[in-house]
Amino acid sequence: MALAQVCGLNEFSLSSQGPKTFRDESISIDDAVFASENFTIPTQFDPVENLKQFTSPESDVKIQFDHGTTTLAFKFQNGVVVAVDSRATAGPYIASQTVKKVIEINPYLLGTMAGGAADCSYWERVLAKQCRVYELRNKERISVAAASKLLANIVYNYKGMGLSMGTMICGWDKRGPGLYYVDSDGERLTNNIFSVGSGSVYAYGVLDSGYRWDLTTEEALDLGQRAIYHATHRDAYSGGVVNLYHMKETGWEFISRTDVLDLHYKYQDEKKK
Repeated sequence: MALAQVCGLNEFSLSSQGPKTFRDESISIDDAVFASENFTIPTQFDPVENLKQFTSPESDVKIQFDHGTTTLAFKFQNGVVVAVDSRATAGPYIASQTVKKVIEINPYLLGTMAGGAADCSYWERVLAKQCRVYELRNKERISVAAASKLLANIVYNYKGMGLSMGTMICGWDKRGPGLYYVDSDGERLTNNIFSVGSGSVYAYGVLDSGYRWDLTTEEALDLGQRAIYHATHRDAYSGGVVNLYHMKETGWEFISRTDVLDLHYKYQDEKKK
């Protein structure tokens, strides 16, 4: 009981119904589950208002970090191609060249990372847990649409609290290949092509020139890889390696991990020919 009070399971619950109370001095299962999936905060504390002192243009102290990446995904006749770079930056500093920006939610769902690496990684792992719970309860896989809606609903609860996330949820369900974009404001969109990140404008240029629905698998994989390479060539915040995935009816398949330097010389040789 004392531990539960310290953890804030009753007084500091974030439930819209107001503070929870314990029945017969015992914790209900709903209270425990709710607290395990939500952050407890002090009473009379508004994170949105508190953050304004750091994010306002008039503020002397700012915590707006520069970050960038290039991620893309597109649907075609044989599934979904997902391609990402692997560079993580903190302002002008290159923090890592080996970040895995594709999160394998389950064998039929993939999520991409753009924005804050910690936010994307955490919330997509929360989504993976919820998708598994859905599968156990309903004896079938969750649809791509439902998974993306679930993520959008979760992060919408924290709108304005400083989350930085732009992700694509890709998968295959009863309706075939699915592709949705979800961001930290709860925005959710579906389309055949998405590219997210600071290098997306360059990736879109390559995708728009080479995309069509009836691409062969080899052409689609080459297009995804080529688009990420050109983005890394022009965008200082993108680089490292190109990780390539193919979502098929049988689930996702990891295709390749190729250094952009190798791709640079490969494409330069193509130009000479």
